[in-house]
Amino acid sequence: MKENILNTAVDLFLNYGFKSVTMDDIANTQGISKKTIYQYFKNKTVLVEASVNHLFQTISGGINGICSLQKNPIDEIYEIKNFLMRNLKDEKSSPQYQLEKYYPKIYKEVKHKQMCVMQECIRENLKRGQLSGLFRNNLNLEFVTKIYFTCMMALKDKALFPLEHFSMQELMDNYTEYHLQGICTSKGLEYLNNYLEINQQTINK
Repeated sequence: MKENILNTAVDLFLNYGFKSVTMDDIANTQGISKKTIYQYFKNKTVLVEASVNHLFQTISGGINGICSLQKNPIDEIYEIKNFLMRNLKDEKSSPQYQLEKYYPKIYKEVKHKQMCVMQECIRENLKRGQLSGLFRNNLNLEFVTKIYFTCMMALKDKALFPLEHFSMQELMDNYTEYHLQGICTSKGLEYLNNYLEINQQTINK
């Protein structure tokens, strides 16, 4: 039951936002009483924290799984991007903004954990890209890993990128290509252009 409540809460929070969704909404969607939810989570803040950590474990596990396959580094970047889009539901409700505004302590803690996972993943991706001749050897790996994570977080800032002008799919596609264009060698750019040409219909879907 606890797992079902968490899954329902995560789904509703991502679709409608952490502030907007009430305990009644979760109970009604799950077809249970609020009393049942309170048996496992003493208040909404506890449920939000559990939901955020549950989602983090799902996302980090998926990213680590993709990285463990040791794919072509350019393919890997797109695979991670597609995985994030599938699991974050296009972020139409600006969940990151609501989490940061209404639950700043939880936001700060999960952001730090996200940074650790993503920086390790991107650092290893860059190293393999350099070894394969796809990425430039003169890259400052520490700088690129930090700027990648910072920009990924900035894409979710709706003051910078309002939803009426930018979809999250469009932002993620544009930033992924922008990132790769900046770090690829001529060999990498050739591979990237071929990848984009082959996958253009899927990318623009």
